Amino acid sequence: MVQAPDLTTSWVGIVSMLTFLVGYYFIATEDRYHINKAKPALFIGTFIFILIGFYYAINGLDKEALHYEMNHLIIEIAGIFFFLFVAMTYIEAMVDRNVFSVLRVKLVTRGLSYKQLFWITGLLAFFISPVADNLTTALILSTVLITIDKDNHTFVVPSAIGIVVAANAGGAWSPFGDITTLMVWVAGKGAFADFFYLFPAAFLGWGVTAFLLSIYVPHGTPPLPDTKEKIRLLTGAKVIMGLFALTIFFAVMSHQVLHLPAMWGMMFGLALLKLYTYKLNHDIRMRGGVDSDYNGVDDSEERPLNVFKFIAKIENDTLLFFFGILAAVGGLHFLGFLEYFTALYDKFGATAVNIGVGFLSAFVDNVPVMSAVLKASPDMGIDAHAQWMLVTLTAGIGGSLISFGSAAGVGVMGKLHGVYTFSAHMKYAWTVLIGYILSIAIWYVQFIIMGIGH
Repeated sequence: MVQAPDLTTSWVGIVSMLTFLVGYYFIATEDRYHINKAKPALFIGTFIFILIGFYYAINGLDKEALHYEMNHLIIEIAGIFFFLFVAMTYIEAMVDRNVFSVLRVKLVTRGLSYKQLFWITGLLAFFISPVADNLTTALILSTVLITIDKDNHTFVVPSAIGIVVAANAGGAWSPFGDITTLMVWVAGKGAFADFFYLFPAAFLGWGVTAFLLSIYVPHGTPPLPDTKEKIRLLTGAKVIMGLFALTIFFAVMSHQVLHLPAMWGMMFGLALLKLYTYKLNHDIRMRGGVDSDYNGVDDSEERPLNVFKFIAKIENDTLLFFFGILAAVGGLHFLGFLEYFTALYDKFGATAVNIGVGFLSAFVDNVPVMSAVLKASPDMGIDAHAQWMLVTLTAGIGGSLISFGSAAGVGVMGKLHGVYTFSAHMKYAWTVLIGYILSIAIWYVQFIIMGIGH
């Protein structure tokens, strides 16, 4: 294959970098300008490669290197895109079948204290996000906070921070709990089981932060909601949950055993969901659309299911954001900019830079940061596997340091507008920092000193 020339100092390199910086400014200030972050991300991702193609055309350069980069990038993006596409579709199917509504009603009608609800929502966020993504998890549980007592800021703010930290920490020890861990897994930097060794660091780091936050949670019990909601799991809910678990299993087997892309197993799971909804709709038609065992309550129990309606509800802006960002970072890599990133590892060492990645992901979305690390593919030294696990951990949990440092945090800021704000988060940011430092310390003892997880 022809080696691509270093174009960092050429006009195409300079214009591409400026395009990326301007575009990323609008991504980071989404709330200020009310421009969905998918728009600038998609623009910079596509425009940079158009500029590169134009530069190659007018200068008569050998296009073999460009074609190779594009083909490799398309495969990389498709693997992540379709994995998330199926996962989001299943989440929407479970939303449709009242899975999360039942969870919400059960939590707010139990008469639990503020402190009990704080710990329960945090634990749920930590253990749901490894299966669902951290953004979906945070949005679901922040909705629960609103239902419990939206006007009690002394409860809502610490609980919201606890949910964000838990969702990000929970996503860090699962190969598909966060887009960054999914990227590391798909790139082959760790086997499926390797990520579970991050559980102690992720769990204890969150646990310490949660304990410190719980000190500020008020005593007492929130008022029970004046609601007579009769919500239950709709027909097919448990089967769909089972199919989702089976789909994840197929994704793992596809990647680890069959040496196929993980998204292949996910797409097979989508086929199973479509076949099941066909059977379910057939059964509904045979019953005449009447649910005789539910006392005549109309809760859309017998409406036909349409997988394409679930697909229509998924966060397509999130998928397009990932496409744009991964394409943009791929363009900067092709131009030669990530060689500077590699030089940091040579100068400061893998551990220091990987810890810095966590702090960087608090200010810059962790997706482009992790994409840059993977594209640069720096020399991680003799403990390369342990270092890849460290950067997975820090990129995952580092975004919790600042309210807008992760998708989960941005989502909760939108859900709890005016309550969970940047300043409200920074008041308790020291608790997150202590948890972050503890997580790194646990990683060091476990991976480097004890050699557990190699």
